[in-house]
Formats: sequence, structure tokens, C-alpha cells
Amino acid sequence: MHSTQIIAIRHGETDWNLAARIQGHTDIPLNATGERQAQRLAQALADTPLAHIYSSDLQRALHTAQALAQANGAPLSTHAALRERSFGDYEGARFTEIEASDPPSALRWRKRDPVFAPPQGESLQALQARVAQVVAELAAHHLGQQIALVAHGGVLDSLYRLATRQGIQAPRTWELANTSVNRLLWTPDTGLTLVGWGDTSHLQTQGLDEATH
Repeated sequence: MHSTQIIAIRHGETDWNLAARIQGHTDIPLNATGERQAQRLAQALADTPLAHIYSSDLQRALHTAQALAQANGAPLSTHAALRERSFGDYEGARFTEIEASDPPSALRWRKRDPVFAPPQGESLQALQARVAQVVAELAAHHLGQQIALVAHGGVLDSLYRLATRQGIQAPRTWELANTSVNRLLWTPDTGLTLVGWGDTSHLQTQGLDEATH
């Protein structure tokens, strides 16, 4: 077979998700709700055939992935290229605070300017290129198999855009819920295509879906 099935998963909830604070590369742990979400995710995918689980090395993703690996038995590796977008000096702040302190930059961010980067941070263009490269590399190693990627809202947003051929500046009309199960297919010829998105049926109560990652 010349395709790789991918299950892309966003990490469980954190306190900064609840507070709408920008996380980026800041290593924030799961909160109690996030831990429960990770366990429910793990139970739901315990019997799913997985050749490998790859996770961001940030603990909110890694702890979600570790719960899955323990239940499923698939090997787990971390990969720094699966990290959230770096927001540099903006990390820890709320968007409203940036809007108040630096309106021109906040406007560029709101309009999804592909080349805009927060001070010491990463642009959307750079994030998408990073995500496209790492997913292609990992998927190419697992042709004919299924893998899981445990990452972050910005990473999953990039995957959706790549799979649906939507541009970086296209308005987001899809959800990025905590521990959502999102299914994609990758082939060497066509790259990513979308199979299914936003499955949170394993959660009795859905975690906060926020856009600050």
C-alpha cells in the first residue's frame, strides 16, 4: 500500500486554555480535566492498530500521548517539530492584552498575515512549512500503516489546511477541540487528504475549544 493513515490528536485541556492565555512553546501541564480527557481518549483508541505514536515534546501533548501509548501498546517517540507555533514574547499573554498594547501587530495576527511573527516568535508560514515537512517525513516511514500524531491546535490547524488545500489566510470554520480525533491520509504523490475531523465522541463533557493554542 502506498498510503499512511494518520490520527492527529490535540492535547488535553490546560489551565492556560481555560484562561485564554497564549501557550506556544511554554511548557504548561494538563489540568485535571485534561488528564481525564487523555484517559478517555486512550480508552477509545486502545484497540486501534497503531504502528507508532509521535508526540510533541511539550508536556501537555506528551502526557496525552503517554496515556494513549500505555493503553494501546504502540511505541512512542517525541519530535520537537510537532510543537505548537512559537509565540515568542506573546506567550503567557491574552490576545486582548496584545490588542491593547500593540494594535497594529494584533491586526496582522487577526488577519492571519502569513509572514507576521510575534517578537522572537514564528510566522504562520514557517509553522505550516515545519508541519508539512515533519508529517511527510514521519508518514513516509509508515507506508501501509497507521500512526498517531499528538500535537497542538496550531499544528492541527495547519494539517487541516494542507489536507483541504485551504490557504493560511482562509477563515477557520473547523474546530480544534482538546483530545479531538482527526483522521487524514498521506500518500507520496498527493500529500495529505482529509478523512474525518473533530471526533470528540469519547468525551462525556467536551473541553474548551480555544484558538490561542
